[in-house]
Amino acid sequence: MKEPTPPAADSLITGAEIARLAGVTRAAVSNWRRRYSDFPAPADAGASTPLFSLADVRSWLAKQQKGTDVSDDVRLWQALRGGFGDDIITGVTGVARLLVRGDADGLDEDLAELAAGLAAKESPAQVVEQLVERFRDSSRRVGSDQVTSLRLVKAVRHFAGPVSGDSVILDPACGIGTLLLSVGPAEGPLRRGQEIDPAVAELAQARADLAGHRNTVIETGDSLHRDHWPDLRADLVLCDPPTAGPDWGREELLLDSRWELGTPSKAEGDLAWLQHCYAHTAPGGRVVAVMPASVAYRKAGRRIRAETVRRGILTDVVALPPGMVASHAQPVHLWVLRRPADASGGSRSVRMVDLTSNSPDGPMEPAAGQTVDVPLIDLLNDSVDLTPSAHVDAAREDLPAEYRALRQRIEERLGQLNALLPALSSGEGPGTLDGATVSLADLSRAGLVELTDAEPHSKSDQLDTEYLQGFLRSASNKRRSTSSSGTYRLDVKGARVPQMAVEEQRRYGAAFRALREFEAYVGEVARLAEQVSALARDGLTNGALVPPEDPA
Repeated sequence: MKEPTPPAADSLITGAEIARLAGVTRAAVSNWRRRYSDFPAPADAGASTPLFSLADVRSWLAKQQKGTDVSDDVRLWQALRGGFGDDIITGVTGVARLLVRGDADGLDEDLAELAAGLAAKESPAQVVEQLVERFRDSSRRVGSDQVTSLRLVKAVRHFAGPVSGDSVILDPACGIGTLLLSVGPAEGPLRRGQEIDPAVAELAQARADLAGHRNTVIETGDSLHRDHWPDLRADLVLCDPPTAGPDWGREELLLDSRWELGTPSKAEGDLAWLQHCYAHTAPGGRVVAVMPASVAYRKAGRRIRAETVRRGILTDVVALPPGMVASHAQPVHLWVLRRPADASGGSRSVRMVDLTSNSPDGPMEPAAGQTVDVPLIDLLNDSVDLTPSAHVDAAREDLPAEYRALRQRIEERLGQLNALLPALSSGEGPGTLDGATVSLADLSRAGLVELTDAEPHSKSDQLDTEYLQGFLRSASNKRRSTSSSGTYRLDVKGARVPQMAVEEQRRYGAAFRALREFEAYVGEVARLAEQVSALARDGLTNGALVPPEDPA
């Protein structure tokens, strides 16, 4: 039996993790730091987020008798931190292994009993996803190639476009599997992944199994050097590559057949991953890859960039909003490639999308003035600069026309808002739906609901998805799911929805759907208003626009 990894002597935790450890809010931890002179000092004063010694914090909490009343999921995370220290991923994988296969290897008896008891009260999938969420949060401060942020997942999902149920999807650097499992319908696609870290790969496979992704297989190994799927040709290849080191192994792979666009230099590991992905696409298949912004203009990658353009396989370059990657603040792009279905099927232009002025939590659909289709010939110059802003800004020559178009679009949206808002009648009064209810946890255990990183979805004709999601946003469920510090996290165990016949559910679902569309239009109007205001201000100050002669 493998012994649990002892906690590292210098294990560090953030204030947010202290709050979880003690079962209190972040504000309470901040208050302790101010009120108690003996509260442990930050162990890493130079970090942007204060980090504290886990051992010192535990000792202080015990002395102050704080954090004694905590939930089982916090106790489980606390036990994993104590037993595995900075190698927490091995502990999370051990819990997943226990709940999927009944194998407690690597877990001490008390920890295994705690995990099994929690799974009996909730579900194995919920327990593992709660641990994954905590691991994702803890990875933000240390940086991790194993975790793709949910913001980035949302962006990739949007620009990947529709994915059919019979698609083949590959992620050659899948980490804990979030990207691979989040794009495309839950059932149907054949999903294949590869991850270099055995514990991480095992966790990704366990997540797939628990979520019901039956056609998913994840293997262990270095995709660049030991590709487990050499003959696989996918309809969609997704990739958030690991951070490139000083050398990705170029000398051993100089003559590799995957470098059909050119052999990447030692410093261009990102382009090695991009070509690896492209080599796995079927005719008509696509690649959506996360790339550092510098890949778009670095001199060392100019020849390979030129080939992606010349052959018509690069279709989109998307500059994402800042803050998309949790582990660092560097800007990132999405590159979308498509393997032509035939000799004449290459793209004749590249769509440049500049979302750098958007919120990372906002919609990914670009507004007017944020995209431009650039003919291939205009990109094939000495620099082959594929930075979206360089091309989008250059295309904004007719500010008056752009201003008029935005103004007209706002007028159209405002006219549609009233029609979208549902006409609702008087009900029997507040509290009349508080009778027979069912918990989200029970619905999940019964196989009626799929819990994902996004919103829960119905898996049965007995339950309407819009109805479910609408009631999960009720005031009472929001109160259950929002901490005193304002952090929202769906309370799977406590969230409840009324019991209704499916016909009645659909009536409510239609109203909730109309409200969601209304909110989306309101959000679009707000974004358009911000955009047209900035455009008008620019035009007024640079001479492209002038005020009306009669302000009245």
